[in-house]
Amino acid sequence: MTKHIFVTGGVVSSLGKGLNSASIGMLLESRGLKVGMQKFDPYVNVDPGTMSPFEHGEVYVTEDGAETDLDLGHYERFTNAEMNKCSNYTTGSIYYSVITKERRGEYLGKTIQVIPHITNEIKAAIRSTLSDDVDVVITEIGGITGDIESHPFVEAIRQFGQEIGRKNVLYIHLTLVPYLRAADEIKTKPTQHSVGMLRQLGIQPDIIICRTEKTLNNDIIDKIALFCNMDRDSIIEEQDVKTIIYEIPLILKDQGLDKIIIDKLHLADDKKIDSTTKYNERIYQWLSMINAFKTPTAEVQIAVVGKYIEHQSSYESIYESLIHGGIANRVKVIVKRIESEDVEKQSAEELLRGCCGILVPGGFGERGIGGKIETVRFARENKIPFFGLCLGLHCAVIEFAINVCGFNNANSTEFDVNTPDPVISLLEEQRHIEFKGGTMRLGAHPCKLMSGTSAYNAYNQELISERHRHRYEFNNEYKDILEEKGLVCSGVSPDGKLVEIVEIKDHPWFVAVQFHPEFKSKPTAPHPLFKEFINAARLIK
Repeated sequence: MTKHIFVTGGVVSSLGKGLNSASIGMLLESRGLKVGMQKFDPYVNVDPGTMSPFEHGEVYVTEDGAETDLDLGHYERFTNAEMNKCSNYTTGSIYYSVITKERRGEYLGKTIQVIPHITNEIKAAIRSTLSDDVDVVITEIGGITGDIESHPFVEAIRQFGQEIGRKNVLYIHLTLVPYLRAADEIKTKPTQHSVGMLRQLGIQPDIIICRTEKTLNNDIIDKIALFCNMDRDSIIEEQDVKTIIYEIPLILKDQGLDKIIIDKLHLADDKKIDSTTKYNERIYQWLSMINAFKTPTAEVQIAVVGKYIEHQSSYESIYESLIHGGIANRVKVIVKRIESEDVEKQSAEELLRGCCGILVPGGFGERGIGGKIETVRFARENKIPFFGLCLGLHCAVIEFAINVCGFNNANSTEFDVNTPDPVISLLEEQRHIEFKGGTMRLGAHPCKLMSGTSAYNAYNQELISERHRHRYEFNNEYKDILEEKGLVCSGVSPDGKLVEIVEIKDHPWFVAVQFHPEFKSKPTAPHPLFKEFINAARLIK
């Protein structure tokens, strides 16, 4: 029978429930278990796809095209679990499903209530992750225990534990144990209150993970155990990592969290738990990756010129993928974040001087586009390694059309519907439903690479698959003339209708892609394009 772990949080948000859930998944996988991952978000939006990056941060796209919470990126980077549409549910999606059923008459005229209808829908969402080969499903509950928004989810996981048996369910609570510098004291009261709130809602946590900046002495741990009604061994200390988030699994492993979970869920009773060769290989691989990060042989500065730079999590997967590329090349990557609107106000030369590589990420809307196009020009003319992602490809094509091909008014119809030279536009079949939604290209799509190009050399294969999230495309009406001037369409859809990758001849490394490679990069398996981009930056330096 599949076992379930539910991860809740208390005291404050942003403690790292997603990273801890991912780390637990990695440790259980290292023991030979097959893991599934899931996130419940308490906001009323149906999904984060229409939310501003300033509100929500990055929208993470799965293979099957679901627009999901950024924590799913951590799940895939830390584990081998593949996320899908059943991996992320929100309050909005749960209520939408219930209301849709009510409108269809499926409840046969009954009064629709939070209990049992909403909680039943949540439990159905939990069961949607089940499959015969999954040993443990880890479900993160977003928000903070005690928030009214998360009450239905907490009640649902309480009921779920009763229904499948407590020996098959584990509740892990992540909490903050703050250190007050003025008093030079560590305070346990916030944790006591948070666990007390969880117990009032009917859940006694099995394990508490304590985020802290100071070591918790025995007296502190004993106090937490006593007032939270816990075994002392079930209190896990998690000090803030000083270097890289990928150290978190090792911090938890050092305190035996994986063994505690295996014991409490009785996993050793009916599963072959690996504690020898494969277990050691996975941990050794992880340690080697961290060691490569900590012992670089060179250093490069990469400029990320984007529209949402002030919000750290807006480009979460990109920042992590740059780190992965650095690890693969034994290079320390220093990211210089530049707001694209600042490039419009100042000179690109001033802002980008000293950078070994330039990356222009995705985004939507006209704001800051001039700065991105100017950034592309600077990278192209000064032979600086350039990597464009999604909107970054659009800007690269527009810049090339203007400054190399002489189409002075070239643009994307996303920014100017009346441009005389729409080098980026909607497909013909999309144009009649513009602004009505439903035209986004989402999820995994195949791409055929041209041999001898930078893209082909990175992947070392002809056919690839990458995840998309965009609406506007390269306009094939301009393909021949742009190629005559030196643009290389090095990746296209198998039917040849869609341009997926462009490059520029006579440049050290200039690659722009229509897709989002950052969604498929892992610390132990860096994405080929990020790996080669960092390598090109290293060689330039």
